[in-house]
Amino acid sequence: MTRFPLVAALSALAAAGVVVVLAERFYRELEVRLAGAILNLFTTSGVYVAPDRESVYFGLTSATPFGLRMTPECSSAFLLLPLLVVTMAMLYFRPSNARRLFFSLGISALVVVLVNQLRILTIVGLVHGFGTDEGYYWGHTLLGSMVSVFGGAVSIVLFVWLATRKKKA
Repeated sequence: MTRFPLVAALSALAAAGVVVVLAERFYRELEVRLAGAILNLFTTSGVYVAPDRESVYFGLTSATPFGLRMTPECSSAFLLLPLLVVTMAMLYFRPSNARRLFFSLGISALVVVLVNQLRILTIVGLVHGFGTDEGYYWGHTLLGSMVSVFGGAVSIVLFVWLATRKKKA
């Protein structure tokens, strides 16, 4: 890769990081909409998405409806930033590997987004199974956090594996 395409690729990655930070609220709105769409596939008790409040409500026809508000800490947006930084570093030192790095970034970013949706489904399932207080505690604080940490680790390992594996002969 010659100098100009390398600078352009690094600039695009840096710009993507800035966009993720600056458009973080819009990103959360998209995540909430996706969560609502996924919940609609798994529940018959009613789902309502309020993207302007970054919230998804479920169990609407049950005796205990519940809503989840996605705060910045709950979003997968900031989990994408380390992937962008690692991609930039690896691209700087190995510009000839650009295609593979961008492919790895795309797959790993998808994993991060899906893991966060799994976390939301975990919270919903535990709230449904154990009730509001206990289910939310276990789903958000304990098990949900474990899902996020494990999923984040998997995405980084997957990224590095995809980006550095040797081509088949």
